[in-house]
Amino acid sequence: MCAYQASLLLFDIGNTGIKVGLASEREVLTCYTLRTDAGQTSDDLGLKLLELLRHARLQPETIRACIASSVVPNHNQAMREMCRRYFFQELLFAPEDLPVPLLNRYEHPAEVGADRLVGAYAARKLVPEARSLICVDFGTALTFDCVTGNAYLGGLIFPGVRMAALALAGNTAKLPNVSLEFDGAEPVPGRSTSTSINHGIMFGYAALVEGLCERLARQLEPPVAVVATGGFAAEIYKITSCFSQLVPALLLDGLRILYLANKGACR
Repeated sequence: MCAYQASLLLFDIGNTGIKVGLASEREVLTCYTLRTDAGQTSDDLGLKLLELLRHARLQPETIRACIASSVVPNHNQAMREMCRRYFFQELLFAPEDLPVPLLNRYEHPAEVGADRLVGAYAARKLVPEARSLICVDFGTALTFDCVTGNAYLGGLIFPGVRMAALALAGNTAKLPNVSLEFDGAEPVPGRSTSTSINHGIMFGYAALVEGLCERLARQLEPPVAVVATGGFAAEIYKITSCFSQLVPALLLDGLRILYLANKGACR
């Protein structure tokens, strides 16, 4: 593996996993995923991060800034301590340390998850020509976030793909856990339980996303672009035509852009 010219360490701290991005000032170069574990100490996290950097052929001293968004407040202090001890950097959080320059029209603005705001901002920067945007994030929860102009309007929250599969297996006596892998562009009548569940969940979510995006778009100023990101986005992208773009590292790229926009103020 070639050495990356990375100077930014990015963290998307979610309920299920922590996405770790290594980025230059121009782009996200590669990313990894760690499991979110509230019992981890700053040293647990630091040693794992050093292993990731070794895999990418990077030295800790090449890191010039650490930036994060988090929906797991109890994890934040350990992350701050880890960045100080292992990378000699203060961890900057969006939107607390790095304000997101969108007009937040949520009824109670502080209730909006940092990941949703950063993702919406990243989508806005990615598709500036669209008057309105719907950012669809396939995370632990499936979220739809709407932007018109420079205003964050709010959105929808739905159980995520994996959450639905686990709920189905956990609350039934005879239905198994499944891989959520499938072939083909259309659902077929399943002749096995695994096929029935795989196609039911994946094509069901594809239809759900299509329907909700169509209904949301009718309430937004055109033209409307739909940007997909998150864990199952690539799979759903293959079987639906409602997405304008697929951007797997959208939130990490949003953190990169936010940092650069605030770089002078962070010094």
